[in-house]
Amino acid sequence: MIQSPDLSVLIPFFNEAGNVHPVVDEVHEVLKGLSFEVICVNDCSADETATELAEVKAKYPETVLVLSHIERRGKSAALFTGLKSVRGSWVQLLDGDGQNPPGDIPKLYAHLKETGVELVGGERQKRQDSTAKLLGSRIGNGVRKRLLNDTANDTGCGLKAFTREAFLRLPYFDHIHRYLPALMIREGYQIAFLPVSHRAREAGVSKYTNFGRLKVSIADLRGVRWLNKRARLPGDVTEL
Repeated sequence: MIQSPDLSVLIPFFNEAGNVHPVVDEVHEVLKGLSFEVICVNDCSADETATELAEVKAKYPETVLVLSHIERRGKSAALFTGLKSVRGSWVQLLDGDGQNPPGDIPKLYAHLKETGVELVGGERQKRQDSTAKLLGSRIGNGVRKRLLNDTANDTGCGLKAFTREAFLRLPYFDHIHRYLPALMIREGYQIAFLPVSHRAREAGVSKYTNFGRLKVSIADLRGVRWLNKRARLPGDVTEL
């Protein structure tokens, strides 16, 4: 593995056979010439995801690290598992379904470095999803944005770049990946959003439904609002 890479690309996988090779290959093509690593976390997939991850590890032994849960833990747990192993100061999240083109990574990475913000989130343009999924996402984003005032129009976008140090200061809980903008703001960090592209799935199926999102979102929104109301940032200090 590369020692102390500049950028760590973190990709969670759950039953994404058929998407592993295209996603990891495209990351390597897009980031050619940069110092980077790719952390792949297999969340106890039941298909051929583990086999394909072993193949990409063999193909890119210097840049790819594969971690595997022995029990299903969910996306947020997979991200946290990966973040404990990343070595770069900057982290790029990328979904394993291939719908977020890795070609947008350099844009988010450059903005993160040049502006000094702690998080840059993607906002998907011309989304290639079903009408029902688009409607559910629009309603969910609207409710969340109004209640949390996190300024995010598309918190469900898997493309997010941030500093490792900032993430490790956040309170961890299941489904934290849906609330990264709000939690970053809670800690006093600056965040930004950039338009990114989106494409249809070529393999596998979505792991989420509108009802499934609604079921967990109600409790999560209440919890994050509770955290926000009790946030107390350190005041200015002087040194003797």
